[in-house]
Amino acid sequence: MSHAEHAAHFRRLHAQGVLRIANAWDAGSARLIESLGAPAIATTSAGVAWSRGYADGDQLPVEQLFAVAAEIARVVRVPLSMDVEGGYSDDPDTVASHVVRLAEFGVVGINLEDGAAEAQLLAAKIARIKRALTARGLDVYINARTDVYLRGLAPPERRVEAVLERAALYRDAGADGLFVPGLTEADAIRAIASGTPLPLNVMLRPALPPLAELEALGVRRLSAGSDLAEAVFAHVGTLASAFLQDGRAGDAPRGNYGQINALFKR
Repeated sequence: MSHAEHAAHFRRLHAQGVLRIANAWDAGSARLIESLGAPAIATTSAGVAWSRGYADGDQLPVEQLFAVAAEIARVVRVPLSMDVEGGYSDDPDTVASHVVRLAEFGVVGINLEDGAAEAQLLAAKIARIKRALTARGLDVYINARTDVYLRGLAPPERRVEAVLERAALYRDAGADGLFVPGLTEADAIRAIASGTPLPLNVMLRPALPPLAELEALGVRRLSAGSDLAEAVFAHVGTLASAFLQDGRAGDAPRGNYGQINALFKR
């Protein structure tokens, strides 16, 4: 598919049902997830940072982000979205240039977060990104992430209202979707989903309602976040620890070399 076709397809994936995103962190994990039938690939900033030897939280050099995008785009054929944290700059024009470069690698979606900064800063970044993309005939789905719940940026009784205020601001700036990590309570999910036209994305948490209920509540995207990357690090840690202690890797399930290698033989 062309960039435009991938972009249009990625948008359609948010139109009905719940798009399940099993977040990848490098070309290998992305290709594996794609092979399991994922209709799109999106990254986790934490996993990407860890895999490149950096801490999460805007610590990744942006050239490393570009390298990961190029590596994943080389091996997958489904739409690719990248978690760009806060855009790796407080300057909206710089963030816009980063996103344009990602789009030139084939990226058709981004997650861009407000974090602890003022909401107006994220709105300014979104507006500049849209302007820069339009000038070049490129299309990128901007999933605006608000950390109202994740960071407790408003009192519990005001969090729904605060999210919807930010959603309206980000939509006016040109956002295409709304990501609210930390949101788990059914009534709040329903209120937010019905209170904004932006497709709602939530992040996997133990307290989250089941998939069918999420769809009924109005959720259009469910992300694993850093859970898969965390699990892989924990699993490798367990195996490596056992091996270092007694020269064995324990009884944990193992992959098949031939099957894994075959994922990359095309």
